[in-house]
Amino acid sequence: MRRIGLALAVLTLVLDQLTKQWALEALRDPLALIEVTGWWNMVLVWNRGIGFGLFGGGTLSPLVLAVITGVIALGVAVWLLRTGTWLATLSAGLILGGAVGNIVDRLVYGAVVDFVDWHVSGYHWPVFNLADAAITLGVVLLIAESLFGVKPAPTSNSGREN
Repeated sequence: MRRIGLALAVLTLVLDQLTKQWALEALRDPLALIEVTGWWNMVLVWNRGIGFGLFGGGTLSPLVLAVITGVIALGVAVWLLRTGTWLATLSAGLILGGAVGNIVDRLVYGAVVDFVDWHVSGYHWPVFNLADAAITLGVVLLIAESLFGVKPAPTSNSGREN
C-alpha cells in the first residue's frame, strides 16, 4: 500500500507541475484569460498566501511558508507510511503530492501558481491549481473514511483470546 500512496504522491506532483508550466506559458505573456465554459476560466494568479489565498498580504515570506508546509508534508509522509487502510493511503498520497507541488512553487517563484477560476452569477471561487484540488480531495476522502469507513478489528497485545 505504501508504494501506491507514494506513487500517487509523485504522480500528483508531476501532473501539478506540468499543468502549472502550461499555465505559465499559455496565460502569462500577454496576461490572458481563457474561457473554458460559462462557469470555468483559466487565468494566471500568483498566490502569496496559504490555501485559497488566505493570509496573502505578504506578512510571511515564501521561505517561511515553504518551511511550514514542508513540516506538515513530512508529517503526512510519516502518516502515509504508517496508515493501514487503502482510503487513508490514497488520501495521504494526494495530500502529500499537492503539498510538495505548492512547496516547489514557493521555492522557485516565491508564490504558488494558481490558474483554475470557477464562477457562478458573478461569484468566483478562489482561483486554485491541481495541487489544491488534490489536497482538497484527499481531505474529503479522509473525512469520508472517518465517518463511514470500516475500522480494522482491535488486536490484543497479550496474545490471549478474550
